[in-house]
Amino acid sequence: MREELAATQARAWQRLASPGTWWTGTERVAIAAEARHAADCALCSARKAALSPLSVGGTHARLESPLSDAAIEAIHRIGTDPGRLGETWFVRLRDAGLDEAAYVELVSVVAVVTAVDTFRRAAGLEAWALPGPVPGTPSRQRPRGARPGLAWVATLAPEDVTPDDPDLYREHPGPRARYGANIHRALSLVPDSMIHWWDMLEEMYQSSAQMRDFARDYRAVTHAQIELLAARVAALNRCEY
Repeated sequence: MREELAATQARAWQRLASPGTWWTGTERVAIAAEARHAADCALCSARKAALSPLSVGGTHARLESPLSDAAIEAIHRIGTDPGRLGETWFVRLRDAGLDEAAYVELVSVVAVVTAVDTFRRAAGLEAWALPGPVPGTPSRQRPRGARPGLAWVATLAPEDVTPDDPDLYREHPGPRARYGANIHRALSLVPDSMIHWWDMLEEMYQSSAQMRDFARDYRAVTHAQIELLAARVAALNRCEY
């Protein structure tokens, strides 16, 4: 494994345990643990096998934690059947008390856990133990320039970033080309969570600049091979992007 890849994943893993913008370190570790646990949930398995997940009722098999039922539903569905989520489902979670910004941070935590666990399993490596939670208080700072309309949640466009916001659209290192493509804006309602995810993703994949540099291959496989693998994985996971 490339040294920087290993180091980047390790940093992202430890960062799971730190207080976020909307969740405490204890809550973030609980989200990570529940993301792993969802694979063994009978309700999730039945819903995934059903023609429509909404046709199957029941209760999630959950770990003991301070997380709400709405958070548990979000974690389990995002982790086990993300290709069939819909805005009606999201609105129900929001109406049940899961704030849209807290939802965005939850998505980031689940995505980091899923990516690292999947990578290590594919590489024949043991799964990491979850880190111990770091004490502290979430900042609860929402970007002033975040606006609704692009997605289910509000997003922060590059032109609406203020000096109070992290530099989430910097060119290097990653993610985050300044033109602010939709995929870059997806987690932008919680800039620190966006950076948490993209700092790791770009080392596992390629940076925006590397993806567009067709004169050079930056990985042990070519651009074409990377895109073929990515397209196949996206199709299997019903990734509409």
